[in-house]
Amino acid sequence: MSNIAKDVAKALIGIGGVGFVPSNPITFKSGILSPMYMDNRMFPSYPKEWRVVLDGFMAKIKEQKIEYDMIAGIETAGIPHSAALGALLSMPSVFIRKAAKDHGTKKMVEGGDVNGKKVLLIEDLVTTGGSSLHGVTELRKAGAVVTDCLVIVGYELQEAKDAFEKESVQLTQLTDVNTILGVAEEMGKITEANKKIVSEWLQNPREWRG
Repeated sequence: MSNIAKDVAKALIGIGGVGFVPSNPITFKSGILSPMYMDNRMFPSYPKEWRVVLDGFMAKIKEQKIEYDMIAGIETAGIPHSAALGALLSMPSVFIRKAAKDHGTKKMVEGGDVNGKKVLLIEDLVTTGGSSLHGVTELRKAGAVVTDCLVIVGYELQEAKDAFEKESVQLTQLTDVNTILGVAEEMGKITEANKKIVSEWLQNPREWRG
């Protein structure tokens, strides 16, 4: 367990961004039922904890020697993180719409020209990878080169790993569910019963029904 993974997990749990709800599971966009949720949208309201995330992104970029000309985030949850990171690094940032507007220019990539640029995609959360890879597709349609995606939390589902590999995109997460479970246990934020349920869910999330 790296320091970054543990520190980000502590920050997310500390701001109340993790909840364990096996008796009232949430449904992901993919249709998967989950006994837990994570809300990275809360970070901008907690600048100190948010800085842990942004510092984590910068450390991963340096550690992996990621080359990029621009940063991008997917609306809505990815935009605050990509914009803040761009400002800290003095790098231009853009965002990708989930769907084109029915008026104006109808662009999918907003904020700047990505044609011929190497774009680093920033995400708040990756479950199956569908939303992130939609962003990759739209960036590539606009002429960008996309080889890397950085995410705050990854569920580490095999479905997502396969999808990113198919699109030749390296997915790098700051933290993951298993680290969050361990830190939550240390902080007294999860019961042994709920930890067991989430661990079992991770083994086969599409078949889990609570």
